[in-house]
Amino acid sequence: MIRLLSWNIQCGRGVDGSVDLHRIAGTIRAAGETDLVCLQEVARRMPELDGGAGADQAAELAALLPAYEPVFGPALDLADGRGGRRRFGNLVLSRRPVLQVFRHQLPQPADPGALHMPRQATEVVVETSLGPLRVITTHLEYHSELQRLAQAGRLRALQREAAENALHPPSRPASGPYADRPRPARCVLCGDLNSLPGDRVMRRLLAPFPAAIPKFLDAWRVAHGGRPHAPTCGIFDREQWPEGPHCRDFFLITADLAGAVAGFTVDGETDASDHQPLLLELRA
Repeated sequence: MIRLLSWNIQCGRGVDGSVDLHRIAGTIRAAGETDLVCLQEVARRMPELDGGAGADQAAELAALLPAYEPVFGPALDLADGRGGRRRFGNLVLSRRPVLQVFRHQLPQPADPGALHMPRQATEVVVETSLGPLRVITTHLEYHSELQRLAQAGRLRALQREAAENALHPPSRPASGPYADRPRPARCVLCGDLNSLPGDRVMRRLLAPFPAAIPKFLDAWRVAHGGRPHAPTCGIFDREQWPEGPHCRDFFLITADLAGAVAGFTVDGETDASDHQPLLLELRA
């Protein structure tokens, strides 16, 4: 079994207003032995986001969860004025061997009057009992549908690129930077997509590719059919989410993984963030 957890941790800030990475790590441990943990909204030396601490949250989480290899992907990478860097983005923690890492900056087209910030997707290729598996975690723009649509287009382009290279591999030497390294079409895409089930962004992400390229499927639908998506935010925090409980966090899988889906649950009990953890299980 391969178990993947995705969670927007809001820089460790719970609904009580306290920033507590020990609570975040405890919630992850309580989910059981998980092969990959994909976290969004992780800060490194950004005190305005973590209650003034300015901690390296990626390093702290890696220390709290030492069985995992950390891979951080910054969406924001800023000078701190003292010779260091301030960063904010996505963190993947993997128990499985990480064969390759790709960090993709997502499009930020002009949207006059809209509030927006740079966004990023972190991709790892990991060795699993299913063979090499691509796992991508991301956090799409909240304030601009125009940018979310462009970002969805970029994620689709990444899937098409990987699938076409797998279908038509170039000649490769045995070693060196041109050597063959696995990057399969088989993919899990997860994160806070700031979109609702069935909206324009999700329809774009789930649209078919040419026949040889496996399309993305909503893993919740694969696991639960027509049952409404479990809410992934707004359960406890009604200040940020006055609309109440709803779903904007997802696992998408390529169609070649549909038969491997063994379960999909959302932890609706924890208030350690304004979002809830999602757990996807794939059978080997």
